[in-house]
Amino acid sequence: MSRILNCIVAVCPDMGIGKNGNLPWHPIRLSNEFKHFQKMTMTPLVEGKKNVVLMGRKTWFSIPAANRPLKNRINIVLSRELKTTPEGAHYLASDFSSALHLLDSSELEKQVDQVWIIGGSALYKEVMESSGPRRLFVTRVLKQFDCDTFIPDINMDKYKLLPEFPGVPTGLQEENGVQYVFEVYESTDH
Repeated sequence: MSRILNCIVAVCPDMGIGKNGNLPWHPIRLSNEFKHFQKMTMTPLVEGKKNVVLMGRKTWFSIPAANRPLKNRINIVLSRELKTTPEGAHYLASDFSSALHLLDSSELEKQVDQVWIIGGSALYKEVMESSGPRRLFVTRVLKQFDCDTFIPDINMDKYKLLPEFPGVPTGLQEENGVQYVFEVYESTDH
């Protein structure tokens, strides 16, 4: 089945997404940006189904223990190192293609609506460079923070920026002195 893969990520101007296992702007809180992330990843389009959040091991462990698993979503952790599903996670897959096979298993296929990739950088890169229908939900933070983790630039030969998308606020947003805009890109190679 050719399901749309949604990546959701907040980036600095240099495409930085993290610093020391945290968001680059930590300890500044972007509460509305986080609410946007929650709403997008938590809200299924099909009643009675749930969305999946796919993440790498480091992303999973960067979520405060009290907030794991991300509620009202099926949490799948990707890891080549872990042999057992981390406490709180719903499933463990050894890599991205295994996770996709898991989604098509009879157990999950009937439960799953949307698939959201929430990090980290290697997983974003793999999805951004894969084929098939993909969407990138990007929060462009308009201030540079120090970063040690990055994602690739968005290849505009493979993606187009949509003028708007249902449920995604338009225009300049600002919180705690940090400005950002929400962008949605859709793959052109499906």
